[in-house]
Amino acid sequence: MGIFSRFKDIVSSNISAMLDKAEDPEKLVRLMIREMEETLVELKAGCASSMAEARRVRRELDGVLDQVDRWDRRAELAVTSGREDLAREALLERRRENERADALRRELDEIDALVARTQADMDVLDEKLAAAREKQRMLVQRHVHARVRRQAREDVRRAASLEVMHRFEELERRVEHMEAEADAVRVPSDSRNGLDAAFADLETRDELERELAALRARVGERAGNSGKGDTTPRHDEVSGAGE
Repeated sequence: MGIFSRFKDIVSSNISAMLDKAEDPEKLVRLMIREMEETLVELKAGCASSMAEARRVRRELDGVLDQVDRWDRRAELAVTSGREDLAREALLERRRENERADALRRELDEIDALVARTQADMDVLDEKLAAAREKQRMLVQRHVHARVRRQAREDVRRAASLEVMHRFEELERRVEHMEAEADAVRVPSDSRNGLDAAFADLETRDELERELAALRARVGERAGNSGKGDTTPRHDEVSGAGE
């Protein structure tokens, strides 16, 4: 199993565990980013180690190829010298070195392929890490806004609760009671205004008395004029006089 595959399994298992615990979404993102960063460090370390191993294998392969050329030259020399037995030994050694060279080439191909896969995984992980960091920034903002909205709704809910409304109604009753008490208090009138009112009342009464005296005089005069002609007063005159 490769490092990148192992990273996916680790992240998946951790996310599942945190979701089961109903953890904060920000913690999930931070976990993913931390896992990505740690995996990226491992990938870079593994890639560096593979590249160092590839350099070692190439040096060993170059040495083996030098031995192949060396035994090939020895085989030619043995044939030229009429020593076919030595030529056979040289050809056998050259074959062994060629087999070693083939094994080293296969090993080098595998290492180069591993380095290529690791570098590709690193590129993918770099992109995912950048995307995760951007999502973390956006998620943090959304989470902050969500907390603000939730707090606002909680405040509205508390403000609209029956207990609060009952307190407002009680306060309103107290205010109404205070207003009623204020209306019930009689404000004493100004003394000068009372004196003016008393004189005005006297003046009104005096005027009424004068009008009444004048009315009596007219009635008496009318009664006197009526008595000269007829000593017996008529019923309408008596009524008028009574008025």
